[in-house]
Amino acid sequence: MSSAHNAVNGPDTSGRAGGLPKIVAASLIGTTIEWYDYFLYGSAAALVFGRVFFPEADPLTGTLLSFLTYAIGFAARPIGAVVFGHYGDRLGRKKLLVISLLMMGLSTALIGCVPGYDTMGVAAPLLLTTLRLVQGFALGGEWGGAVLLVSEHGDAKRRGFWASWPQGGAPAGNLLAVGVLSLMTTVLSDDAFNSWGWRVPFLLSAVLVVIGLWIRLSVDESPLFKEALVKAERRKAEQRAEQLPFVAVVRNHWRDVLVAMGARMAENISYYVITAFVLAYCVEHLKIDKQTSLNAVLIGSAVQFCLIPLFGALSDRIGRKPVYLVGAVGVGLWSWAFFALLDTKSFPALVLAVTVGLIFHSAMYAPQAAFFSELFATRMRYTGASIGAQLSSVAAGAPAPLIATALLGSYGNSVPISVYVGLAALITVIAVVASRETRGRDLASIEPGGSAGQAARDHRTAASA
Repeated sequence: MSSAHNAVNGPDTSGRAGGLPKIVAASLIGTTIEWYDYFLYGSAAALVFGRVFFPEADPLTGTLLSFLTYAIGFAARPIGAVVFGHYGDRLGRKKLLVISLLMMGLSTALIGCVPGYDTMGVAAPLLLTTLRLVQGFALGGEWGGAVLLVSEHGDAKRRGFWASWPQGGAPAGNLLAVGVLSLMTTVLSDDAFNSWGWRVPFLLSAVLVVIGLWIRLSVDESPLFKEALVKAERRKAEQRAEQLPFVAVVRNHWRDVLVAMGARMAENISYYVITAFVLAYCVEHLKIDKQTSLNAVLIGSAVQFCLIPLFGALSDRIGRKPVYLVGAVGVGLWSWAFFALLDTKSFPALVLAVTVGLIFHSAMYAPQAAFFSELFATRMRYTGASIGAQLSSVAAGAPAPLIATALLGSYGNSVPISVYVGLAALITVIAVVASRETRGRDLASIEPGGSAGQAARDHRTAASA
């Protein structure tokens, strides 16, 4: 890249890509552990928490109450996004990622130690809910930092591919969580699993956190953040006040926050219906055994993990918007076939339903990291991307299993749930169509409230570099 370009847009980060695989590996392993902790709760809520913490309710109501504690954790995610985003934009991505991993791992391990309702009474679900809130707070800061650490190390041409790898932490974490639960249900009787076996995967989190910390502490801070920090210190020396990241995002990037929120509606709702609610639907409604249901999610998650980098690379070639739109439209239409296949109670049909649903989800989730990173300026990127992603989780992912379970209880069939997913897909399509294409943007040159014209100039610059 030319020196003229460097003079205008700052140092070229693509030359640092030699160490990028290490950064990607560290982000992927860290996000896998965090999502393992988070999804473990969702799977346990579908399978066992109703019996352990709400034993006086009937099975469907117990599951509904379990999903309520599951949903409450989402309320803390936007708070975590603001707090972690603020300090991540001021102090650096790496420091905050270490803190989020510690908080998530310790709260998850403690969940494995919470006595059941029979021992503590109402204090048991209250303690469970408190630890769930800590999980949500930690995850609210995890996602933005992990994807930005990769996005800001790489170059524009392959950002979609590299930034999609931390996204693979979600299916990898779900795969690990469901796999451990599946193993426990295989080797233990139902009584043993409901009594103590479900606790083992939560306690395992303490070991995983040690591994994750060792890896995360070995990586470097984002070079773009270091450069932005130098500029900020220069402005401070010149006594030019810098806005708080949250205030700057609200003032300069509020449209981008709305785009991110809308883009996540179908992605978030569909994922929790396909991977969390599906367990309750199969086990409680269709009376399919736990092992069969878990195995279907395992297979689908394995396929998704392999596909996410491919969709990320595709977004580098044809753009973030086309790939994202295929996923949104696809998941909206597939929701009708999804439940029809589940209702057959055939294992191959279950695998097909979950796998195809997760393929369409991957088309949204893979380009999301690069897409959201390319919307915000560096000194407010952690805050902006995190807020946009996590505010939508309160309206989308948090109530998704809860709403799906309530609709099933009220109507006795899946039609209203398919309508629910379809409406979410429509919102996402509108948001993505209304957004600008961001592929090829130079992250170092993005200004607060950058225009579509700037996006086009960035794309031309990246294409000619």
